[in-house]
Amino acid sequence: MKSQENIAAHAKEYLLTNKEQMILFLNELVSIESPSDKINSQHQILAYLRDRFTAMGYLAIHMSGKNTGGYLYARPKNRKKHLPLQLLIGHCDTVWPLGTIDKMPLTYIKGKIKGPGVYDMKAGITQMVFALMAIREMNLTPKVEPVVFINSDEEIGSRESTNALKRLAKLANRAYVLEPPLGLNGKLKTARKGLGRFTITVRGKAAHAGLDPAKGVSAIVELSQQVQRLYAMNDLDKGISVNIGMIEGGISPNVIAPLSKAVIDVRVLREADGDVITKKIKALKPIHKDVVMEIEGGIGRPPMEKTPRNQLLWKMAKKQGQQLGLDLEEATSGGGSDANTTSLYTATLDGLGTPGDGAHAAHEYILQNKLIERTTLLMLLLLLEPLNEKT
Repeated sequence: MKSQENIAAHAKEYLLTNKEQMILFLNELVSIESPSDKINSQHQILAYLRDRFTAMGYLAIHMSGKNTGGYLYARPKNRKKHLPLQLLIGHCDTVWPLGTIDKMPLTYIKGKIKGPGVYDMKAGITQMVFALMAIREMNLTPKVEPVVFINSDEEIGSRESTNALKRLAKLANRAYVLEPPLGLNGKLKTARKGLGRFTITVRGKAAHAGLDPAKGVSAIVELSQQVQRLYAMNDLDKGISVNIGMIEGGISPNVIAPLSKAVIDVRVLREADGDVITKKIKALKPIHKDVVMEIEGGIGRPPMEKTPRNQLLWKMAKKQGQQLGLDLEEATSGGGSDANTTSLYTATLDGLGTPGDGAHAAHEYILQNKLIERTTLLMLLLLLEPLNEKT
């Protein structure tokens, strides 16, 4: 039986030999622009990925969505049914509109690969494909069957794909999420904040601001008082943030505002805190007796907490990193991903993508020399023994 050191060395050698193919594949993914709101573009990139996995000996199925491009599900055709499952999770959608590639062309400069979506997260998909290829070409047999899930709506909340992901996560022994890591040193994400979105609509009474101001009831004044209540819910020491990010209201400067609205972003580190904040927001009552207030929304992505099983998987990953001379670190992310969902049902490790910077920014890039290193790490993680139990 090959030692872990030998496997790591041979994997790096294989990937270095195929480095040009990896770069070409990444180029192709970035060149196929795939904004979340363009279904036809999503179908194009998912078809490209489906064909690639099929050529690798996988059963690959593209499940179309109603309002999105859907998702890709892939597993080995000759799967061993007695083996537990491990999920490889990524998303092919980006925040960049069609035509961005003309303004932000794929470039190579000073060890960086720059381009729209290269960091978040087409490099991660590249790692996924080539880690599985390396395992096949080296005639290695994972003891946990890899199952691939790539959706096209992660950047807009994974609303259509979440139910399918939940079903898979409930069956899985563990889940690896190929989102970008934190920082240039590539910290793995072992916790993520949960995300909530709420809308408060206030209905007052219009009146002429000069002739009959006393007959009006200002929805803007009411909302401004509610904003202070919302702001008081912040508790940064507990990781709770309540941000009133958008406000609108009124119809004219000379009219007492009959309508106003606020959109609130809520972030929490613990599911229990999300429940508490949700109850507090939903319990808000009008201060002025003649206004009507409507409150909608809730926590859409529960937090990825540092559960015992998640920490066990992290410690296993840290040990594998040492085989590659890496001193991996863990970190908590303020943003959400599909790891928030899988963590509810199975051991989850996130941030396994390639280090770089500029997610959703014009300088988006990855560090080219880290692509093979992180692909090798992923391959070693795929060869780990199954977790003993789902605690």
